[in-house]
Amino acid sequence: MENQFNVTICRFHTKAKNKLLIIGWFNQNEIGGNQLLVCLDKKKLPFSMEEIKIGGTSLRTRKGVTVNRQYYLWVDLPRSWRDCKCLEVKNFYNGVGNTAYSIPVSTLKKYEFYVQKYIDSVEAEKDSFQISGWYIDQGGIELRFLDDTGKEYPVDILRKSRSDVRKQYPENAPEEVIGFTACYTGDVPKKIRIRFEGQDRHAEDTATLLRSPVGKGVSFVGTAYKKVRVYYQQFGISATAVRAVEKLTGREESEYNTWLEEHSPSGAELEAQRTHKFAFSPKISIVVPLYKTPKKYLVEMIESVRKQSYENWELCLSDGSGEGSPIEGILRKYEKKDSRIKVVYNRNQLQISDNTNEALKISTGDYIAFTDHDDMLAPDALYECVKLLNEEPSTEIIYTDEDKVNMSGKEYFAPHFKPDFNPDMLYSDNYICHLFVVKRNVYEEVGMLNSEFDGSQDYDFVLRCVENSSKIRHIPKILYHWRAHKNSTAGNSGCKSYAYDAATRAIQAHYDRLGIQAKVGMTEHTGLYRSRYTIQGNPMVSVIIPNKDHVQELKTCISSLEKKNAYENLEIIIVENNSEEEETFAYYKELEEKHSRVKVVFWKEKAFNYSAINNFGVKHASGDYLLFLNNDVEFITKDCIEELLGPCQRSDVGAVGARLYYGDGTLQHAGVVIGLGGIAGHPFYGFPSEDVGYFGRVVIAQNYSAVTAACMMMKKSVFQQVGGFDEQLAVAYNDVDLCLKAGEAGYRIVYNPYAELYHYESKTRGYEDTKEKEERFQAEREIFRRRWEKILRDGDPNYNPNLTLQEANFGLDMEGVSKQLY
Repeated sequence: MENQFNVTICRFHTKAKNKLLIIGWFNQNEIGGNQLLVCLDKKKLPFSMEEIKIGGTSLRTRKGVTVNRQYYLWVDLPRSWRDCKCLEVKNFYNGVGNTAYSIPVSTLKKYEFYVQKYIDSVEAEKDSFQISGWYIDQGGIELRFLDDTGKEYPVDILRKSRSDVRKQYPENAPEEVIGFTACYTGDVPKKIRIRFEGQDRHAEDTATLLRSPVGKGVSFVGTAYKKVRVYYQQFGISATAVRAVEKLTGREESEYNTWLEEHSPSGAELEAQRTHKFAFSPKISIVVPLYKTPKKYLVEMIESVRKQSYENWELCLSDGSGEGSPIEGILRKYEKKDSRIKVVYNRNQLQISDNTNEALKISTGDYIAFTDHDDMLAPDALYECVKLLNEEPSTEIIYTDEDKVNMSGKEYFAPHFKPDFNPDMLYSDNYICHLFVVKRNVYEEVGMLNSEFDGSQDYDFVLRCVENSSKIRHIPKILYHWRAHKNSTAGNSGCKSYAYDAATRAIQAHYDRLGIQAKVGMTEHTGLYRSRYTIQGNPMVSVIIPNKDHVQELKTCISSLEKKNAYENLEIIIVENNSEEEETFAYYKELEEKHSRVKVVFWKEKAFNYSAINNFGVKHASGDYLLFLNNDVEFITKDCIEELLGPCQRSDVGAVGARLYYGDGTLQHAGVVIGLGGIAGHPFYGFPSEDVGYFGRVVIAQNYSAVTAACMMMKKSVFQQVGGFDEQLAVAYNDVDLCLKAGEAGYRIVYNPYAELYHYESKTRGYEDTKEKEERFQAEREIFRRRWEKILRDGDPNYNPNLTLQEANFGLDMEGVSKQLY
């Protein structure tokens, strides 16, 4: 059948008895004129069907159809279903049909008391293992870890919410969708059985921990196939297309490794770098704390430094392993081999900060770079840093992009392409991380690493450095390879909760030193942090809402504003824009009679001009802060006003935007990227509400170049300073233009995801539904393009030039790489 129905999931409801969920998709991306039947031994069964849109990523069929819809079939089974033989899904069109899916009842019986679960990753070494995954807690599920003999292993288990899984289990509450990371230190068995045990449900997985070299290859093929199959069954089309096919079979990493090879300097280029003479050739001290580092990783780290194309460096190593250090022999050999290598041999075992400080004490360089003991530098890392210092001689701090490297040191993955200096992101996540290079005078001013923050001592040090320097530069190149290893936080996040507590305290200490009144806490997402700013005084906020009819939308907006916000010093200014319905004016009268803080002002120009209407509203505003709102938004979270006002009160901030969702729950706004889609666009547009985005960028506060004025708070003084909305931009890009003007004046634009609203704007609304509107839109687009030509040419500093401008997913710019998956 041309419009075939493809079933990806068949599972039991996790709570209700005798109820199935069947998920699938159509080749033509919609059911169209097709009819589905679910039959048990050829007898029709009752079912309900939901159409669910897939956000973020879609599948493209061989016929060029983009598939972004799944269909959920909730099927009620009769009590006697166990006595039957076969369940089928039939797909009919114009009386002609076929069997789209069938499953024997004998197989269904096996699934009835099955625990819905999945093992994401298994990492093991001779003396430890770590296993991560998720399960649906259907009542007292316990995890047990046993070897083949039945010996149980006492693991430490960290449990957390798994919002990425939650959408596939709509019948479950968030707290019932449980992610876990199990960590064990000690003798490791060859295999471990992971048992999920409940009162009436159970399941088991087996993980091979220690393999022979031959066994590793065979096991990898089997595991990769199993992961693709299981993920396809569990998550269906979207996750299978992206995660199971690309990531779990290695395509994602393969594409990145191809990209990395193409963007890395050739042997000839490295040789040219070695002979290049800089006008300024500073010595760079590379500081590394060592602690019983595995010999293979230690050698690879040292050799990555010795292979640098820039040669004026010194490698300062501190061995904190204590007496009888297993790496002393290697270190003494390298000291003799290369005079630029210096080692401190400590008689006592040292913690990370004290160990790093010992290495710092022997450093003599003009700049200091920090490296972990099992990581590697790209061969041109120091060259690129010195090149920047020659181009920007005032630079005091440098950081670069980074990726991760596997245990063999041959496969690279998870590239982190970062924005230029982004302080609000730094308050949410230590995104700077590696490679970090600081001028000696800054280091001497801020002091050494502080052991009070061990586990996040680097985070604390970075924060102290940026407090004492405004000359911070970012190199958008992968110059650092972070080893995904059990002893680093990157590879073992579940087992280092103390590090996240230390990070929270480090950010709080930063605020305290700067006199910023805010409270820092951890989020539900590991390694990401939230700041709640204390409101200073009781400033008035003027809420400005343009409106033309659409009374029900306006009522929803005003009602939610009243119910969801405790902040009282508000005035609400409704800018009436040529409404025609009597109901509209009756509602205005009702509002003004009931609420003294509501006033309606009348805009009488006939031509629609969003900029002019809002400028007119501001003229009637008494507040020091302006909250621009569309009339089709609805507040979700409590205290949205406070969430916007807190950061907006900072002297360096000009405007603050919110996280917005469409009515179906998918993301509408999580910041604006200049150049995305040609001029400006919303990243993560259409993604599921629970998606955290690229390195958490949906769920953390950060700086963007612009936010949407559908919900945007701005200081009135800043608004007036930059001239308000440009009335030449009547419809398009006016809010982006306003934010860019504020940025040009020296103010930061903040995206705060903790202010959440629905924005009921249609996903398909456009400016070009008439020739006149199309011409106006193109004219405004051209005004914006000419005015902001430099940022469009050079790239958005809050994005990264290595990321695509064609899609909204922060994907790698992989021109020419096929995405055909089906």
